[in-house]
Amino acid sequence: MPRRNTLPARAVVTMLAVLATLVTAISLGLARPALSATAPVKIMPLGDSITGSPGCWRALLWNRLQNSGYTNIDFVGTLPPQGCGVPYDGDNEGHGGILATNMANQNQLPPWLSATKPDIVMMHLGTNDVWSNIAPATILTAFSTLVDQMRASNPNMKILVAQILPMNPSSCAECGQRVVAFNNAIPAWAAEKSTAASPIVVVDQWTGFNDATDTGDGVHPNDAGNQKISDRWYPALTQFLSGGNPSTSPSASPSLGPSPSVSASRSPSPSPSVSRSPSPSVSPSQQPPAECTATYRVTNQWAGGFQGEVSVINGTTATHSGWTVTFTYANGQQITQAWSATVSQSGATVTATNLSWNGTLAPNTSTTFGFLASWNNSTNAVPAASCTLS
Repeated sequence: MPRRNTLPARAVVTMLAVLATLVTAISLGLARPALSATAPVKIMPLGDSITGSPGCWRALLWNRLQNSGYTNIDFVGTLPPQGCGVPYDGDNEGHGGILATNMANQNQLPPWLSATKPDIVMMHLGTNDVWSNIAPATILTAFSTLVDQMRASNPNMKILVAQILPMNPSSCAECGQRVVAFNNAIPAWAAEKSTAASPIVVVDQWTGFNDATDTGDGVHPNDAGNQKISDRWYPALTQFLSGGNPSTSPSASPSLGPSPSVSASRSPSPSPSVSRSPSPSVSPSQQPPAECTATYRVTNQWAGGFQGEVSVINGTTATHSGWTVTFTYANGQQITQAWSATVSQSGATVTATNLSWNGTLAPNTSTTFGFLASWNNSTNAVPAASCTLS
């Protein structure tokens, strides 16, 4: 009688043992595949027009971070990028004309946090509050509300708070000293409000910034100013990204005295490292018909006044050396102040022309100018804007 071959039975036993081991591993979570990559760190630039209109320091900072190896990051915000002449992640929460006190009192921040879920907030805020002569203590109370809202969104929120840029607008002789008073109050507030889980780090954006040479209007940064802003954010932000906590006091604590003196000339000197410089100009005989697009929008509105901005886009295949925008109001609106353009109003018609530093536009690039205006609290219709290139 032939002997039985017992190998198939042993094979079955072995297979059953292997299956039992796999079932046990799966039930314990041991056989789950590892994640292929960690989620990017979400960074929210939060502020007013200095952050968002167009806020090209964000483009400089983004590209410096990428070039330094900090690639697993995501700039977040509900507002889209504006043209800065270079590719970058431009999402942000830079709302032109916004006040920190209004942002806090009107609970504007929570829905932005809910939509974007940042891990780090970079906040340059308070310029419009200072301009409106709101007391530092009141502004910092609003800051505390905003921080509480950030921590409600993320208990481990890392927060960078700027000592704001000096400013010297033609309509506010006292603003320079008001900035000093506000900035002097920020470090003590930050030290009291900071926690181990959610540190608040003060970033000194005041020292070394000159409102005469680093802005075009005493308030809003030009290319040189944007470079300085980016350079100040970078070390504090990268310490967070590297897993550490920067010092909660400014790295170069300013002896905040009077705002830097204003020189007679306000023509900015563009920083050579900013990638907004255009390609060589094309002679008039070579230029195709000018195709220019102007987009007008209201960025903030309050009783009796509002802030707006206009984006100018060169849609041609040639570089142009100047632009002019016109629009006509239908409801009696009056421009009261403007920046990044020379703006005049005759009756209802407004005309804006470029400044020396933002007139040249390469193909498919854009620039933005902003303004403050009054309205009658009844209707503030958005006018159709048109532009020409020269």
